[in-house]
Amino acid sequence: MESFALHSLSATSTTSFPLSSTSAAFLRHRSLQPVSKFSPSLSISISTQRSFSSSLIPKPLVFSPLTRKTHFPIRASSSSLPPAEVTPPTPISSPPQGAKVIPFIISIAIGLLVRFFVPKPVDVTPQGWQLLSIFVSTIAGLVLSPLPVGAWAFLGLTTSIVTRTLTFSTAFSAFTNEVIWLIVISFFFARGFVKTGLGDRIATYFVKWLGKSTLGLSYGLTISEALIAPAMPSTTARAGGVFLPIIKSLSLSAGSRPGDSSSRKLGAYLVQSQFQSAGNSSALFLTAAAQNLLCLKLAEELGVIISSPWVSWFKAASLPAIVSLLLTPLVLYKLYPPETKDTPDAPAMATKKLEQMGPVTGNEWVMVGTMLLAVSLWVFGETLGIPSVVTAMIGLSILLLLGVLDWDDCLSEKSAWDTLAWFAVLVGMAGQLTNLGIVTWMSDSVATGLQSLSLSWPAAFGVLQAAYFFIHYLFASQTGHVGALYSAFLAMHLAAGVPGVLAALTLAYNTNLFGALTHYSSGQAAVYYGAGYVDLPDVFKMGFVMAVINAIIWGVVGTFWWKFLGLY
Repeated sequence: MESFALHSLSATSTTSFPLSSTSAAFLRHRSLQPVSKFSPSLSISISTQRSFSSSLIPKPLVFSPLTRKTHFPIRASSSSLPPAEVTPPTPISSPPQGAKVIPFIISIAIGLLVRFFVPKPVDVTPQGWQLLSIFVSTIAGLVLSPLPVGAWAFLGLTTSIVTRTLTFSTAFSAFTNEVIWLIVISFFFARGFVKTGLGDRIATYFVKWLGKSTLGLSYGLTISEALIAPAMPSTTARAGGVFLPIIKSLSLSAGSRPGDSSSRKLGAYLVQSQFQSAGNSSALFLTAAAQNLLCLKLAEELGVIISSPWVSWFKAASLPAIVSLLLTPLVLYKLYPPETKDTPDAPAMATKKLEQMGPVTGNEWVMVGTMLLAVSLWVFGETLGIPSVVTAMIGLSILLLLGVLDWDDCLSEKSAWDTLAWFAVLVGMAGQLTNLGIVTWMSDSVATGLQSLSLSWPAAFGVLQAAYFFIHYLFASQTGHVGALYSAFLAMHLAAGVPGVLAALTLAYNTNLFGALTHYSSGQAAVYYGAGYVDLPDVFKMGFVMAVINAIIWGVVGTFWWKFLGLY
């Protein structure tokens, strides 16, 4: 989920514990010696790491090398000493409150410009044009971030009601959307994977089996993410909660440290490989990323209905995604090679960690069983008459009943509730834009332009897919991109004569692949870049190079595969 709203990837906080009176008295009557052991009664500072979501990060990994801090002796105060001068505290200026002024003005100005200065087309109703201006302003705010995503979306929703563009019931109708609730519940599944340690255990097993060489280590991490993906539908959660901690621990143990020349020994390659592979893992399964479900819902509103969606999605994605997953570590091994080629200690470290983790716990077995049941019902649910969201509800109910998750876990999953708010706003506005004829008008305009160029539908398909992909340089969120442009681009495909299911699925696959373009293009991008192993120029360079390679793989392999499946 997956948003780029990450306040700090590795912030440091300090907690101070005061001296008790007993401890102070004790210190006055003993000789002053350097403190060599941890004592909870002493005034100490503890630095704690906070990652992108403290609720999703597991306990410190056993892999992690220990760091040693020097503690200086604490001297007791003496009445014989003159009183120290008291320096008045420096006033701390409070951070600015409310919306960021410049982004706020720009976002509002864009909407007003559309509403009052761009001539309204004859075929569009005043209500539709007014909603379009509010929608454009909302999307501009999602990109410029004058407020957090959920807050800005709520302002857009409020504006649509206050201006009587939409009624209250119409504006809030998307909050009962099945797909949105499926996304919300998916976040709870991701929490269960991290809380039980199951995702960490699976990844560690692959390090043990394939980790003797750097290339094998990369394949082990890539394969384990592909296996976890369908049951952990948040690429950002997988990155920050499972794979980055393992990569950092392995890299530090090999002497590869972030921010200096040693980063290229091991860490930079593993980060790049996992980062570039994650998009293909998310594209492989419908339930591997939240935006996948949103894409199919928006396609349904345009009349593109995909039967047996989980199976249809997997079948169409399977061959090109698997080929890309198998080639990505090898291609990066050649283009962005690690200095350390062999990692003989990695399997032993993984074995030691698994020993310390102990046998598979009861909660892990419950998690395995629940996710196997959920995936089975997602595959066969249509035959059995069980909708996908009902399957997710059954799975969450099992986890709650057996205590794997408790209700506090669900309540504290802020990203899930935030997603509910702003996804529902975007879906609701997009649906009303379709009902009011805006999307039809846009698609007809593009179709007229394409016809004037005499482009065949395959040529138009290639042009539109490339445009949809590289426009993501302007976005800092995959889901924001979907909400802003997916419906419009799908309508353009349909107007150009592209088969509907093919257009809907390939746009959705692209939505996952462009998440590795830049350091801001997705939540996982921010997580991996924030580790400090990859320099910014390399992020942009390898992002573009791998985008071209993925386009070739998906274009060539996909063309033959989709023809074989009868998608065109």
